Formats: sequence, structure tokens, C-alpha cells
Amino acid sequence: MRSRLVSRPARAALTVAAAAALTAATATTAATALTGSGDTVRTSEVGQACGTNDLSLTLSRQTQAGGYFLITAKALPGITCYLEGTFPSAGFGSAADTHVTPVEQGVSETIKLSGSTAAYAGISPKSTGSDGGRQFSQLFVAVAGYEADAVTFRFSEPVLVDRPVATNWHADPADAVPLIG
Repeated sequence: MRSRLVSRPARAALTVAAAAALTAATATTAATALTGSGDTVRTSEVGQACGTNDLSLTLSRQTQAGGYFLITAKALPGITCYLEGTFPSAGFGSAADTHVTPVEQGVSETIKLSGSTAAYAGISPKSTGSDGGRQFSQLFVAVAGYEADAVTFRFSEPVLVDRPVATNWHADPADAVPLIG
């Protein structure tokens, strides 16, 4: 007797369905085990991650900490999104040494942006104590993963750049001061 083979797309669909069922069963079992043990089960609010095109970004110069740029991000009207507390994807030019690196060691809280709520990140164009560096007249800023949609800020006069650094996104602008050293 000859058996009929299941087509490749049908096998793939069955595999996906089995994986989804196994994942759901595992999650339910884990939640039940935690609840039975007296632990609290937290469910996180799931929402849209912010992309650069979901935000209105503005730049202002600050004089604290030797001078830096404060980036303010707000959700566009009608959008609610979540901005992860990592540093922005930013650079003064296309060379790797003109891209910002993180000044903070960990990840900050995720910020829910909607309406007038804002997130702030600080970018210091110079993290060295020397007089050296290269001059640039623009800064590109994006949310990590959305570099193709980067916003370009043009400066009225060139800025000296040498190993630029950035803070994570924060809910309070006072936390976005890039303290170096």
C-alpha cells in the first residue's frame, strides 16, 4: 500500500501550529506554577514600539557638563508608542568614529509616549579632554533600528566632534545630562 506524502507547505503549517500550542501550554503551566507558589504573575502592557517616523524630535543646545545637545522626543498626534530606555542611534557623519556610543552602562525604563509626554536623551559631541577632533555641521538622530528614517539637524556653525557619547532615553531631562568621567 502506498502512502501519500503531506506537501511541504502543509508540513510547515502543522509545525507552526504545534509550536504555537506548545508555547501557549508552557506559558500557562509556568503562570500556574508561579500562582500556586504564592508568587505574583505580572503581565506587561504590550504596545507599539516607537519608530523614528512615530516621533517628533527636537534639538536644543545645553551648557551643562561642558555643553551637549538635548534631544526631545514626543509621539506624533494620535500615536501611542513605547520608547525603550537605550541610547539613540545618532552620528555626526558617516564614519564609525562620529557615531555616538553609550555613556550609561544599563538600560533605563521604557517610556510610554503619547500626547504631551516626552522622552529626553543627551548627546555630547566630545568625550575627550583634548582640543582635537573634526568639525561637523549636522547631526543625524534615529531610534535604533530605524536609521533609514533618521532626522537631520543642521547647525548654524560647525561643532567639534571627538568620540561623541549619548545617554539613554529618559522621562526627566535632568537624567539626560551626559556626565563624562
